[in-house]
Amino acid sequence: MVNLVATDQDQTVVRDFPHKIHVIDHMPVPVGDGVILSAKIWLPEDAEDNPVPAIVEYAPFRHGDFTYPRDRLIHPWFAGNGYAAVRLELRGAGDSTGLPMDEYVAREQDDALAALDWISRQPWCSGRTGMMGMSWGAFSALQVAARRPPSLGAVIVVHGTDDRFRDDVHFMGGAMLYNNLSWGAQYFTYTARPPLPWVTGEGWGDRWKERIENAPFVLRDWAGHQFRNDYWRHASVAEDYGAIQCPVYVIGGWADGYAAAAMRMAAGLRVPRRVVVGPWAHTYPHIARPGPRIGFLQDATRWWDRWLKDVPNGIDAERPIWLWLRGAAPPAQDYEERSGRWISFAQWPGKGIEERSDIALTPVDGPSNSFRSPLISGATGGEWLPHGVGPEMPLDQTAEEDGASVFETGVFAAPLDICGAPVLRVRLSCNRPTGHLIVRMSDVAPDGRATRVTYGVLNLKHRDGLGEPKPISPDEPMDVTVKLIDVAQRFDAGHTMRISLATNAWPLIWPAPDASTLTAELETVSLTLPILPDGAGEGAQHPFAPPAVPGGFDVTVLKPVGRERTISTDPVTGRTTRTYVKDDGAYRIEESGVEVETSARQDYWVEKDDPLSAGGTMAVTIEIRRGDWRAGIQSRTTMTSGRDEWRVQSELTAHDGEDLVGTRTIDEAIPRRFS
Repeated sequence: MVNLVATDQDQTVVRDFPHKIHVIDHMPVPVGDGVILSAKIWLPEDAEDNPVPAIVEYAPFRHGDFTYPRDRLIHPWFAGNGYAAVRLELRGAGDSTGLPMDEYVAREQDDALAALDWISRQPWCSGRTGMMGMSWGAFSALQVAARRPPSLGAVIVVHGTDDRFRDDVHFMGGAMLYNNLSWGAQYFTYTARPPLPWVTGEGWGDRWKERIENAPFVLRDWAGHQFRNDYWRHASVAEDYGAIQCPVYVIGGWADGYAAAAMRMAAGLRVPRRVVVGPWAHTYPHIARPGPRIGFLQDATRWWDRWLKDVPNGIDAERPIWLWLRGAAPPAQDYEERSGRWISFAQWPGKGIEERSDIALTPVDGPSNSFRSPLISGATGGEWLPHGVGPEMPLDQTAEEDGASVFETGVFAAPLDICGAPVLRVRLSCNRPTGHLIVRMSDVAPDGRATRVTYGVLNLKHRDGLGEPKPISPDEPMDVTVKLIDVAQRFDAGHTMRISLATNAWPLIWPAPDASTLTAELETVSLTLPILPDGAGEGAQHPFAPPAVPGGFDVTVLKPVGRERTISTDPVTGRTTRTYVKDDGAYRIEESGVEVETSARQDYWVEKDDPLSAGGTMAVTIEIRRGDWRAGIQSRTTMTSGRDEWRVQSELTAHDGEDLVGTRTIDEAIPRRFS
C-alpha cells in the first residue's frame, strides 16, 4: 500500500467550495456489542440545519495517520459539495475498539450495517447514504450493498473484485500467487499497529498488547483454502449479482490486478451502473499512473447527486461503459502515461465487438509441441498489483520465450484493436501429476521488442473450473481453456501478435511441485479474439473533466517514496533471487504532528530445476511517532515449499520507544493439496 500521494501539475487544486467544511477527527460510532468504530467526518458547516447524505469509506487502514494523505485528496471535496464524508475504521483497526479480524468476515459487514444505520439517523444526515472505496473499501462497498441496508442509495467501487478466489490477491487460475505471502505478512503486521494514545486515553497500552496477541495470522487460512469453496464464496458478490439492488459505479485499470472483475461486473450487474476502465494502476484515477488521469471527484459527485439527491443531471442517460483503448507502447518498467483514446458502449459485451476464432497462428522456430519453461520464466513479468510507483511493469518479454511454445500472427497490414478477454484453447498432456499453463500475449514491434498486452494462468487441476480440483493423469490428453485478462489494446500496422505457452510464471505464482513438461497437439491450438471493428465504441464524447483535488494538503514529505527491483543469480548454488524494496517513505501530518514511516522488502528465490526450492520472505517495518512518542512494529515472514506442505515462519515485535510491548512467533505447516 502506498500511503503517500501528492498533487501534480496536471491536477487543478480547488480551494473554494459551495460549502464551508467542518472536520471531526474522531467520532465514536457504536455497532451494538460494546464495540465502537472510529470515524473521521468532513461535514458542511451547516449540515445540522440542512442535513445532507453521507458517503462512507469503510476500511482498516487508519484514517488518523496511514490513509491521511490520500483521504485529504478525496473526502474534503465531497463535504465541500454538500455531503458528509465519513472514513470509518473496522473493529480492531486504528482507534476502533474490538479485535482485528480476517478479511471480509460476516462480523465486518454486520458492523457496517449497524454503522450505516447509526450514521443515517444523525441530525446532520438526510437519512440517505452511499459507500465508496478502493481495494478493501471497494470490496466492503459491494459486500454491504448485497446486504441491502435501507439507507444505502448507491456505491462507487475502485479496483475491487466480485469473486474472492478467482482474481483477488490470493490465487489466480487456481495457482497460488506470491502476493498471498506478501499481503498476508503485511496484513498481519498492520493488525498489530497501536491505537493512538491521545485518542484512546487510559488503557491504551493494554489495548495495543491485546491487538498484538490477537493479530490474525491470515496467511494460514488463505493458503489452506486452495479451491473455490465456501470460505471464498462468502462475500463474493458474483454468487448473486441480483442481491445488489442499488446503482453501482465500478472503476478499474488495465495495469491493475482487478481489471477482469470490472468487466465481469459490467456484464453481470442488473442495476444502473457505470463502468470506467482506464490505463491506471492500483489507486484512484484522479491521482493514478499511468495516465491520463480523469476528474474522478467531479464524476463521483455527479453520481452521488443523481442517486442520493435525485438531481436529474443526466449521468444515468450516458453510455455506462467507458474503456481506455491503449495504443502500442515499447516495454518499460514504468509509464507516466499510456497513449490511446476513450471508447464507450451501452452494454457489455459491447455492440460491434466480434469474437473471432479464425486467427492464424504459426509456431515460431519450428513445430515442436513439447515445452517446459525454466523455473525463473516470468522474472521480467512485473508485479501482479502495481501501484504506479517505480519499477512495476513488465519488461521486454523476449526472454520469456525460453522453453516456451511460441506462436505468432503475421505482420498486421492495418491496425488491429481488441477489446475484451482473449481465449486460448488447446489439447495437451502433462507428464507429471501437477502442472501450470501460462499464456502470454505480446505486441511485437518491428524492432523486435515485445510488450506484454495481457496474460492468463491456469493450474491444470482446475481445468474444469475453480471448484473441487480434478487430478491430472500423466500423459493423458486434456482439453484446456485459458481466459486471458480483459484488455482494450491496439496493435499497430507493421506489428505482430505473439502468443507464448509456458509452464512457469515466477514470481507471480508459486511453481507447481513438479517440473512438468507439457505436450500440446499443435493443430488444436486456437485463439479467440474480441476484435473491435472500425467505428465500434465511437460516437460519444467522453464525459470526464480534467483531474482536480481539494486544496490544503498539509503533509510534509520527510523521505520520498522509493522502489528498487533487482534479480540476481548465485553462480555456485544456481539460486536466483528477485528482490523488491518497497519504501513508502516518511511524512508528517502538520495539523496533528504525527509522523509515519513505512518500508517493506520482498525476497523470492528458486534454485535451478527444483520447484520445491521456491521460497520467499516479506519483511515489514512501521514507525509512528509524535513528539517524544514512538511506536515501532517489525515483522519477518518466510514461506518455503514442500511437495505436501508449505512451511510458514513469522516473527513480529512491537516497541513503545525502547520498551518491548509484545512479540508473536509462528511456525506452521500448511497442507499443500491442490496447488
